[in-house]
Amino acid sequence: MLAYTPAIVLGLFLLLLLLERWFPLRERTNSLLGRLTINFCVTALAFVANAVLVQPAAKFMLHWTKAQSFGLVHLGELPSLVKFAIGFLLLDLSFYYWHRANHKFPLLWRFHNAHHIDPDLDVSTGFRFHFIEIAFSAIFRIVQVGLIGVSFTTFAIYELIFQANTLFHHSNVQLPLQLERWLNMILVTPRMHGIHHSQVQEETNSNYSVVFPWWDRLHRTLRLNVPVSEVAIGIPAYTKPEDNNILKILSMPFQKQRDYWCKPDETLVKRNPSDLGENLTLMVDTENLTLTTN
Repeated sequence: MLAYTPAIVLGLFLLLLLLERWFPLRERTNSLLGRLTINFCVTALAFVANAVLVQPAAKFMLHWTKAQSFGLVHLGELPSLVKFAIGFLLLDLSFYYWHRANHKFPLLWRFHNAHHIDPDLDVSTGFRFHFIEIAFSAIFRIVQVGLIGVSFTTFAIYELIFQANTLFHHSNVQLPLQLERWLNMILVTPRMHGIHHSQVQEETNSNYSVVFPWWDRLHRTLRLNVPVSEVAIGIPAYTKPEDNNILKILSMPFQKQRDYWCKPDETLVKRNPSDLGENLTLMVDTENLTLTTN
């Protein structure tokens, strides 16, 4: 399964790249070619870190937990299908916690912010992560796989679905609202994750799930009442064009950090509460939201 994952993910990337050109959810604000070049370079370094650190760490723990029968899925005699389901769900739940930690802890956020300062959100943003963040995730992988004790098969299937849905929910593909509402009952979708990339702090600090949206519902971090077509993408303090070049992205975590949620003119991006849908968990598609600064 792992051997076929890169080809499947590449095919999905190209398909979504075409679809978001034909059916865009948000209007593009920057040159596509320029962003693709930047994002591919940052992604390439992330892939190197993943290949050198994360995958070997995961494979080592997969071998170790199998040999030691260690981990939560080994605590009882369960049918293989039940072990697979439990392992798959725990992998996804633990990624929810890891993603949330990357927003909560200042050291982790410094590097995760390299992902969020992309001025547009599309399929090329999906794997645009600072290579140091990926290096940190090797430690997370050791703990994750070690505690859960999943099989190679479970891990491989989850990796494929994890990567595929990461591309999907970062994509700028506009789906019919009713279809996306239905899909969002079982998967994180573009409108849902688009809110997570908002310049409004309260909106960025929501929708942390990767595959299943249920974890945000469970932890009350779900927010669907913001029309994604009206969301301003990025981090307010890093909205200047010169902030989004390869050297700045890679060096930014090592520099003095700005007040993330204030624009360069020191205004704070806010959303008027009266413009939002009343139900936080109902995906909306109105066009009447306004951003204010003060």
